[in-house]
Amino acid sequence: MGASESRFGRFVERLAQAVGHADRAEPLRAYCVGLMLPGDRKSVEPMAARVEPRRVSSMHQAMHHFVANAPWREEAVLAAVREWALPALEGRGRMRAWIVDDTGFPKKGKHSVGVARQYCGQLGKQDNCQVAVSLSVANEAASLPIAFRLYLPQEWAQDEHRRRRAGVPEEVVFATKPQIALGQIEAALGAGVAPGVVLADAAYGNDSGFRDQLTDWKLSYVVGVQSSTTVWPPGSGPLAPEGRRRTRLRRSPEHQPVWLKALALSLPRWRYRSVTWREGSAGKLRSRFAALRVRPAHRDTCRATPRPEEWLLIEWPAGEAEPTKYFLSTLPAATSLKELVALAKLRWRIERDYQDMKQELGLGHYEGRGWRGFHHHAALAIAAYGFLGSQRSPIPPSAPAWRPKAPRPPKGFRPRGAPDQTGAPRTQLAGDPALAVRLPAHCHAAAMPVLPATRRRVRRLRTATFMTQ
Repeated sequence: MGASESRFGRFVERLAQAVGHADRAEPLRAYCVGLMLPGDRKSVEPMAARVEPRRVSSMHQAMHHFVANAPWREEAVLAAVREWALPALEGRGRMRAWIVDDTGFPKKGKHSVGVARQYCGQLGKQDNCQVAVSLSVANEAASLPIAFRLYLPQEWAQDEHRRRRAGVPEEVVFATKPQIALGQIEAALGAGVAPGVVLADAAYGNDSGFRDQLTDWKLSYVVGVQSSTTVWPPGSGPLAPEGRRRTRLRRSPEHQPVWLKALALSLPRWRYRSVTWREGSAGKLRSRFAALRVRPAHRDTCRATPRPEEWLLIEWPAGEAEPTKYFLSTLPAATSLKELVALAKLRWRIERDYQDMKQELGLGHYEGRGWRGFHHHAALAIAAYGFLGSQRSPIPPSAPAWRPKAPRPPKGFRPRGAPDQTGAPRTQLAGDPALAVRLPAHCHAAAMPVLPATRRRVRRLRTATFMTQ
């Protein structure tokens, strides 16, 4: 445990260099420790009470100023985390994928920066929430978010009063989620991060501009697409240009691309093969897949040459009436079906990231309303996640593994809202000692614990949704 403490100290020193002023080192360490300590709530005040129970008020003030107001750059902290954690994570295998995704944070009020009625993955429906876009590097054993940015809906981006109140920087303008993701990818390339195959769901893969830009940057991808996406089947393509200029490809009434769903349903059954991609908690994960080479057809009549061939990967699980998922990929033509499936399914790593960071490291617990605080809190939650991952520590940190030690509370310390255990016995409060003999029998029963003894197991089974302003 001494070695782990020493490594954590060096890790905090490295982060302290990223945040600048030396007086930020103490609240930085306290914030990271607070995120990693067990606790149901990882907002500033409960963390201050766990980290410094003897001086909660002053630590709360210092931690709040550090996360909400201090002008340090979260990008610098994420870069420091990446430099620290990646060598350890790559010891378990090359980081072969860059995973693009977004995650939602349910909210009740309307004043938190970026909050709007939009699709929230955590709730599985449209609701009042914030949404952030992330980029993670991953292999089969581990992953690490290296970029994280709030999506600012158009009604927020165009409202100067709300922007000013929330502290949205002037340079932040409206951008779609695919545009935010491309900015993160471009920054990662500029920082020298080793490229990987880009993985994304249909919210990004349906955007042909997103796919085209990845190709321009010479990045391979495996991205989800909708069944209504149109392609040219194997061996076909748009008609050659005509006329003197010969600048645009053509179609005719008899020569049209097909929807993915129609193409998938037309394939013979033997084209679908059973593939196992990894071991899950309940056994091997297996489904049926078909892969074939196609040409995407989106807006190809505005081009002079056909789009290059890509892989179309179709998943049609046994027992389903029709295929359930479709992917386009620019991996080489010699790529095996098993490799295509393995990469398409590697995107599950980001779901694990979000689950662990939200449930155990408080990613969604920030209660402030400003742009700066939202991103600072997220960067520090990612820092805690990166450190634990580099330690090969089990997530959650409540599992048997190293974790920071909380100071021992002073004698008589009582957290805010907890009942006073030092008061007089209930029978004396009545002012009549004789009254005690007339109390009902159940009043003399032994005290029952409020929380179950197997708290850790209950916490794992419970999926808590926290609503804040």
